[in-house]
Parts: sequence; structure tokens; C-alpha cells
Amino acid sequence: MTTQSASGYYWQGNDTLKIPYTMHKENRDRLLQDFNKGPEVPQNSFILLEGGKSETRYDTDADRLFRQESFFQWTFGVNEPDFYGAIDIHAKKSILFVPRLPAEYAVWLGAILPPSFFLEKYGVDEVKYADEMEEYFKGKNTGMLYTLHGLNTDSGNFAKAAEFKGIEAFKVDNERLFPSIVRCRVYKSAKEIEVLRYVNKISSEAHKHVMRVVRPGMFEYQAESAFMHYSYHKGGCRNMSYTCICASGNNGSVLHYGHSAAPNDKGMVDGDMCLFDMGAEYHCYVSDITCSFPVNGKFTEDQKIIYNAVLNAQRGVEAVLKPGIKYQDMHRLAERYILQGLIAGGILHNGSVEEMEQVYLGAVFMPHGLGHLMGLDTHDVGGYAPESISRSTAPGIKKLRTARVMEEGIVLTVEPGCYFIDHLLDAALNHPDQSKFINASVLSRFRNFGGVRLEDDVLITKDGCEVLTQVPRTVDEIEIWMQHRD
Repeated sequence: MTTQSASGYYWQGNDTLKIPYTMHKENRDRLLQDFNKGPEVPQNSFILLEGGKSETRYDTDADRLFRQESFFQWTFGVNEPDFYGAIDIHAKKSILFVPRLPAEYAVWLGAILPPSFFLEKYGVDEVKYADEMEEYFKGKNTGMLYTLHGLNTDSGNFAKAAEFKGIEAFKVDNERLFPSIVRCRVYKSAKEIEVLRYVNKISSEAHKHVMRVVRPGMFEYQAESAFMHYSYHKGGCRNMSYTCICASGNNGSVLHYGHSAAPNDKGMVDGDMCLFDMGAEYHCYVSDITCSFPVNGKFTEDQKIIYNAVLNAQRGVEAVLKPGIKYQDMHRLAERYILQGLIAGGILHNGSVEEMEQVYLGAVFMPHGLGHLMGLDTHDVGGYAPESISRSTAPGIKKLRTARVMEEGIVLTVEPGCYFIDHLLDAALNHPDQSKFINASVLSRFRNFGGVRLEDDVLITKDGCEVLTQVPRTVDEIEIWMQHRD
């Protein structure tokens, strides 16, 4: 029996975290509690979710590595594809519907496990085959099936409502469930927080490992490889939370570098700043950490100017972050710290921070939002739920992925950055209200600098915040750490 098959737990063996599947039972209980605050539910009604599907690559028979759909993962914690899950709302019982596998499966993919195996493994009340769903719900005289459908405010995509053969025979409500389950996912349970602490620990250690591995002459993808290997070998993290961003030199000015058209393929040169944005995931719970440092392990004076401006922004935000704080205010605070640092470094002049804010100069150097919610997705759901503040239309802050007022149990990123993006710099230099504050001669030194981003994952506590990410952050800490190269 594999470690993942151990009854009642997700575990990758050795020193990896052992997660009880009761975590998902608690999630289901929380969902029912929130769901039942609404109008009365018809008798014999069910919440119904469809899990992720197994897929092949385009028209081939090559299987894609499966990763569970996040709402289904939160609710049931199932590792395998092609499952359905239901919750009997009044009886408060959970049912999994498993695929009926062909005999040939046993030849190529291993033993065909009976429903009783999944009953014990996942701690649900019943397990049936997926092709029995119509019969099951008819036998229960089902009053309503509540399926999942709603807009993801980050991607613009909609959650897929469950479908099965014969569903047209039942009354279906696909509106009530989505806002309820999103609300629940925003606030992390104690067990979920422990998982997020663990994956942050592994990812932090992987970043520290990379700092000691990289050196001039290596390629960016080798840093990516080192991070992925450490996360899996030491932490049991098979998947990454997102495509690794391993930018060096001017590539650091590309906010989402690392995609297939720019696949972390530059050779790192002595004097380059590295901007490495990487995070592993465990049991589908994610981390999102960015470290910036010189590839040779020693900061230049210009690198210190930009780095310390961003570090001051991050630490300034984390020092005041607590329940009741509006995250839009934190974005503006981070911008002010960065503008102060650029003024101190001589890149900006002829005005105050307040005057520069009025012409949105901060958005020229930090064109993204300060952070986003985290959990089962890197950009987790609920950033702009109906009850939260609406999205701003102002430059820079309009990219902020959540405008929530902070509450205990929220996990989100604090990721200020400062970049030298030619497209934005050229526009600012041609903008009379902005160019008067820019010292063009000093700015020219930084044209190929790239950028600095520092990203922590942070838990909002009762009276402040807990920084889950633990990596060297000050200039001295980084230089001392990188002296001891592997």
C-alpha cells in the first residue's frame, strides 16, 4: 500500500506532513453551516460537485499529470480523477461516486480498488459508482441538486457545474452554492493553516537551497530545476503552484516571465539580479514566494537602493497588517515606501511622495497589485466577493487581486516590487505630469536592471499577522547565506 493510500491520511512518507482527511470533513461541516444560513432547503436535497477529469495531451494517449479541481479538493480531498461528491444537506452525510473502471485498467495502471477502500480512505458515509448516480438520487426522492457555477474574478472563467447522465430528471439550482463555498474557502481552518505552514516551510527551504546553488554561468532553468527537485525530494511536493519564474538581469522586468515563449533560458551573468518567484504545493495547497538577490551573492550600491526600497515596503505593510485593515490601503502604503526609496536613490526628484501619488507615478514602477488570497490556488477565490470592496480603476491598484478588509484566518501574499520596464518608463518620460519627477540621467543607469520583487505568504491572526515564509531577507542576511555556496 502506498503512503497516499494509508487509511484516513494524505502522506508522502518520511518527514512529510501527514494530513488527516478529517480536514475535509470539517470543511464540509463549515460549508453546510454557511449554506443553511440561506433560505430553507427542500427536503432530500444535495450539494453535488464534480471532480477533475483525467485528460490526455491533445489527440495522443499520453496522460497529463492529474491535479484535482480545487473546489472538489477542498470539499473531499480526493486524489483520483473522475469522481463526483455529494452532501446530503439534511442528513449531513457525504457520498462519493467513483468511476467504474474497465478490467484492462488492472493490467496497465494497477489494482482496481473496491468502493469500500475509498469509504475507509476518505472517511465519507457512502461510496457508489458514478454510473449509479441517477438511480441513487431517484431513490432518495431528491428535492434539489445544488451545483457549482460562478465567476472566478482572477481568470474570468466560470466554475463548471456538475453534469451526469440523467441529471435533467432533477431540479437543479446552480446559483446558491458558489458564493457559500467561496466564503468558506476564504477563511482557513486550523488544519488548513498547518498545511500552508508546511508547504511554506518546504518552499522557503527550497529557495534557500537555490540561493546557494546559483552562480554566474548557470542558466535560469537550472535554478528552476534545483527548486523543483528539492521540493519533491525533501518535501513530497510533486506539483508546483504555478510556472516557475526564474528571471535574471533585465528579464526581472517581465512580471510573469518563465512561460513557454520565455522559458527561463537565459544564461546568468556576473552582476545580474535574480528574481525567482517559485512555490510548491502539497495536497493541492499552495505557496507563492519570491526572492531577489544578486547571482554572485554580493549587492552593488545600485542594487541595494532598489532592494531596500522594496524590503521597506514589505516590512512596512507586514508591521501594520491586522484585522480591520483594508488591503487597498496596504497597496498604497507599499507604493509610498517604494517612491521614498526611489527619491532617496536620486531616481525621482523635484517633488514629494504625495505629489507623485497624485499622478500615479508609483504604478510606473509597481504596475501589479500588492498581493492576492491564497489557499488551494495561487490566486485563490474570494478576492472580489459581493460583500468586499469593489475593484479600483486607478493605475496600479486596479491590478490588486483582493480589496477585502482583513479578517482573522485569511491567508494572502505581500509582494511589493520595483521594476524598470521600458514600455512604462518611456510612457512616463513622455507624460508631462510624470516626467517632471524623473531624473532621466540617473534612471538611465537602471534601464537594464530588471526588477526586485519580495513575496511572503502571510496569515492574518487575531491581532496582527504571521509571516509563513522564512527566507533571508535583508542585504546582510542574503550575503552571509550565499557565502556558503554548495
